[in-house]
Amino acid sequence: MNRKAPIFRNIFLNQSRRDKTREAQLTPHKAQATVWGSACVILLAVLLTACRMSVSLTGGTVDARAKTVAINTFPNNATLINPTLSQSFTTVLKDKIQGQTPLTIVDRDGDYEIDGEITNYTVNPVAIQGNDSPAMNRLTITVRVRFTNKFNEDQNFDQSFSRYADYYSSQNLSSVEAGLVAEISDALTDDIFNKAFVNW
Repeated sequence: MNRKAPIFRNIFLNQSRRDKTREAQLTPHKAQATVWGSACVILLAVLLTACRMSVSLTGGTVDARAKTVAINTFPNNATLINPTLSQSFTTVLKDKIQGQTPLTIVDRDGDYEIDGEITNYTVNPVAIQGNDSPAMNRLTITVRVRFTNKFNEDQNFDQSFSRYADYYSSQNLSSVEAGLVAEISDALTDDIFNKAFVNW
């Protein structure tokens, strides 16, 4: 019995060492699993919060509860009237918002409301030459915009936006007007979109 006791003791010690070695090997994996589990929980919480608060866009955000936007036709109240400007500008604005947000455009009672009017459409000389004749003329368009956010009144605004484009005085306005109006309308709708959805 005395000879067998050291043998059993050695077996027990060897088994104990193996258990400790295995536990030491498993401990980093357990710690890593715990870290990954915590990270996943945090990430899930952030994602759920973000989904509840807003939908991220290219360059902007829309409240996740918002589904619709009402964009009314902008009447032309400028002194100088371009007969197609009202409809063309409103169409460009609708295309901009429809193309860059998930919102559906409706006639009225939208989660967002956009309306206003064209208040200025003028042509003025710029870049006067030595003989006092203008080398360039400038077409300027100004629109007043009222924006209403049903979910966040802090984002509501009533503001005027103005943009211009220059053309050579040797050119007849009627020959370049359509291109200038398109260029200015694009710039104006960018400004309105940024103010409404990017909040700059």
